[in-house]
Amino acid sequence: MKSTAAPEKGGPRVNRDIRAVQVQLIDGEGQNKGVVNLADAQRLAEESGLDLVEIVPNASPPVCKILDFGKYRFLEQKKSAEQRRRQKVVEIKEIKLRPGIDEHDYGVKMRSVFRFFEEGDKVKVTLRFRGRELAHQDIGYRLLQKVKAETAEVAKVEAEPLMEGRQMIMVLAPK
Repeated sequence: MKSTAAPEKGGPRVNRDIRAVQVQLIDGEGQNKGVVNLADAQRLAEESGLDLVEIVPNASPPVCKILDFGKYRFLEQKKSAEQRRRQKVVEIKEIKLRPGIDEHDYGVKMRSVFRFFEEGDKVKVTLRFRGRELAHQDIGYRLLQKVKAETAEVAKVEAEPLMEGRQMIMVLAPK
């Protein structure tokens, strides 16, 4: 039978889990007490009714602070939840065109493209060829160059026009 190692819990070391002999101690009021023996730091934490938490484990000696660990963990979770909430997920929106697109239809599609850029999304412009249109790829290429020129002020080209089977694809990202 193989023995399984106990899984390590996440987060900073607390109280008896701290392994260093000496620590840089910061007390409950935020005052730096300097380098102190671990036993003395743990005694001070117990006297104040708080926990000794290893804040910077990679320092030499490690930095430990006397504080309420439950409150500390709650504030850390709150901070990470706030960061996740603020993250902007960039979506890729797709606009499909045809080589013989009418001016009005083209204008409607371009308004959508600009709206997507305002929302901070990338735009994948797909130009689909059917039948004999495939023989006139230069028309499609000129159309994508026109899109590129019109969006040059608000977007940068992330992927140049490229043929993939029966369609030409270009990806634009907001500046």
